[in-house]
Amino acid sequence: MTSTDGCAYGRLDSMLAAIEALVRCESPTEDLAACQSVVRLASDIATRVLGTPAQIKEFEGRPVFWWGSNEPEILLLAHLDTVWPIGAYSPLWEVKADVVRGPGVFDMKAGFIQGLFALKDIANVADRVALIATTDEETGSFASRKLIMNLSAQAKAVLILEASLDGKVKTARKGTAMYKITVHGLAAHAGLEPEKGVNATVEIAQIILQLASLESEKFGTTVVPTLLKSGNSANTVPDLAILEIDARSFSQSELERIDTAIKALTLKNPKARLEISGGLNRPPLQPSSTEFLYQRFEKVAKEIGLSPIGSAEVGGASDGNFAAAAGAQVLDGLGAIGGGAHAPNEWLSLKSIEERSALLHAFIKDLLS
Repeated sequence: MTSTDGCAYGRLDSMLAAIEALVRCESPTEDLAACQSVVRLASDIATRVLGTPAQIKEFEGRPVFWWGSNEPEILLLAHLDTVWPIGAYSPLWEVKADVVRGPGVFDMKAGFIQGLFALKDIANVADRVALIATTDEETGSFASRKLIMNLSAQAKAVLILEASLDGKVKTARKGTAMYKITVHGLAAHAGLEPEKGVNATVEIAQIILQLASLESEKFGTTVVPTLLKSGNSANTVPDLAILEIDARSFSQSELERIDTAIKALTLKNPKARLEISGGLNRPPLQPSSTEFLYQRFEKVAKEIGLSPIGSAEVGGASDGNFAAAAGAQVLDGLGAIGGGAHAPNEWLSLKSIEERSALLHAFIKDLLS
């Protein structure tokens, strides 16, 4: 494969070695020391690939990788944290035929490396482009969102290196909201005098049934009870129940409706006490924010001899949602081809790595021209 300036791309071995190094440096979001280590490693890799190290900055107590301009025209966004606790994914690294496996290899360490290599051999790229990788994306980007929105508001284009959907870029994403509901009851012996207790499990079950009625197929609105913890022993009336909720929609007004409804929930038993925390997180990424860059991306793909890439609207959110909310033109899903994000079968297509990086290289050059 060649890039548009005629230089041989031929970088697969070094790209795969860089991806392996990042994957082996496990970096669950909650482990701050691990995230600091992976950012330092990413900076070392940047030095080898681009000749200069990244800045290692800190925002709200979280480490951030920052290579390139402090006021970029084009912003490449990635994250280096993963959902996998250290030691949870096995084997840690494996390559068989076209399949590469490892924790975070698809979501999204390969995308970061593809973006890093895409910046090679572009004149004065560090003066006009920045590649930023955060370490809190998987838990909502609470520390980095202000940084992302401030930079995006000034950029001409924001390119999100999240994984693709079967090779397609992502032109719309649902917005998200997250909640924790806590019910305080009263413990009692489940056999001798259950009537003296206040059953937190029963109360939380009734709330779960109410949540199902809030969903809307028309707007792709989902309200999903996820993590539930209740009770202390098999013969005790539960005095505490904790429920976490994941809500998503393509419509901001739907998210606001859900937010109002959840915060208005009540319990049936007046002796129980209810606490509700959380709220709106990422706003939806709308097609109006991605259409311009998507059409230009397809044009570049055609010019370098690739088939149409295609686009998809997806339920998962990313930092592209924040970029679009800041008014930026955005294109998402420019990273890895593979599958199994957050799942035991997470994998990356080996043969796609170099081609996707070369396409991104050509796209950045086109945007800068």
